[in-house]
Formats: sequence, C-alpha cells, structure tokens
Amino acid sequence: MKLFQPVHEFDLALFNWCMALRRRELLTALGRAISRTADGWLYALFAMAYGALEWPQATHFLKYFLSAFVIERLIYFVLKNSFRRNRPQEAIDEFSSFIIPSDKFSFPSGHTSAAFLFAVFVGYLIPALLPFLLVWAVLVALSRIFLGVHFPTDTVVGAMLGSGVAISVLNYGAFL
Repeated sequence: MKLFQPVHEFDLALFNWCMALRRRELLTALGRAISRTADGWLYALFAMAYGALEWPQATHFLKYFLSAFVIERLIYFVLKNSFRRNRPQEAIDEFSSFIIPSDKFSFPSGHTSAAFLFAVFVGYLIPALLPFLLVWAVLVALSRIFLGVHFPTDTVVGAMLGSGVAISVLNYGAFL
C-alpha cells in the first residue's frame, strides 16, 4: 500500500540503524534474555502468586487481568492476520533474525503488547513498581527489534495496544 510506504521507509531506516549499532553480540544476548521474560510464563506466575496470596480479594483483579489479556490477544490476532506484515527477515534481502519467531507476521509485536498490558495492570495494583515495569516493557520492545523479528513501529503499536487495553479494562470493567 502506498499509504504506508513512508512509514515503512522510516521503519527500515530505523531498523537498519539498530542493526548497525556497535556491541551487536551483547545486544543480541541481552535481547534474548529480556525477550524470554515476556514469553508468557511471568504473567501466569504473577496471577497464580497474587491469587494465592490475596485470595479471595484477588478474584476481582484477576477477572479484570484475564479479561484484558483475552481482549488484547483477540485484537492482536485480528491485526496480525489483517495487516500480514512480513517480518524483517522476509522483508529485507540478506538479513537473518537472531531468533526464530513464533509466527509469520510482525505487526503488531505481541511480546511488546503483552508486556505493556502487564506493566500497566501490575503498576495499577502496585504503583511503586510502575516505573520499573515500564522500563522492563520498553526493554522488551527494544529486544524484539534488536533480535531482528520486529520493525520499530511493530513495537510502538504493540505498546499502544497493550497499554490501551489495560487502561480501558481498568476504567470500564471486565467482561468475565
């Protein structure tokens, strides 16, 4: 689509700049470790621990938390399968990502979306953690770029999606 061509060109330039940074090996190793923290196990572990420690008061929060993840995943899958944007490895000649992605398309970043949703939700519950959680979520987004599986706008939209769903559910309620 010609409408998105300027965005794609900007994305390519920013992506190429990230790939050309010095200390590429260190960034890749750090990126792998940070990215793994957003694979989903942390969210489930938090929900189980919080539920166990705060039962039965935790049920209200956990209902909202689960609802938000269901809504976020549904929107994520619709966007991912509607836009069908190729990952950098498929879009850039002679480029190989540093990990094997879990699916074919890159827009939006699901790891980033889930990380921001988690950060906003847990930050709402424990406000003192919010700055640390937001830094972690930004690092997840950057790790996805430095691992070569997402363009920068994939992660920006992922951050907006996760944050937006979290804020909406916290303000307007859960459907479960």
